[in-house]
Amino acid sequence: MEQKIIALPRLNKLTPTVESTALKLMEEAGELAQAIGKFRGMSGEQIQVEEEEVMRAITRELLDVAQTAVSLMFVLEEHYGVDIQQALKEHVDKLRRKGYLA
Repeated sequence: MEQKIIALPRLNKLTPTVESTALKLMEEAGELAQAIGKFRGMSGEQIQVEEEEVMRAITRELLDVAQTAVSLMFVLEEHYGVDIQQALKEHVDKLRRKGYLA
């Protein structure tokens, strides 16, 4: 199974909650969708942007989504005792059952 492993830091200058972090995650996902749509001309605007710049913008927004998701994982672990490693194992098992992994 091919994997993409990234390590993102715990943000220590914030006091996130499940609710605030979930809202932030939706905001960041919206910004990712906006970057994809706008730069691909889906907004109706005629925008001339180099492909490389488009991919950089999409990558920046994608990493913001990932950072926020990781922040929510820290909240779940620290405040609610969620075992993210066990949840990850169950997630991969689910992907296998659904036929998404060989």
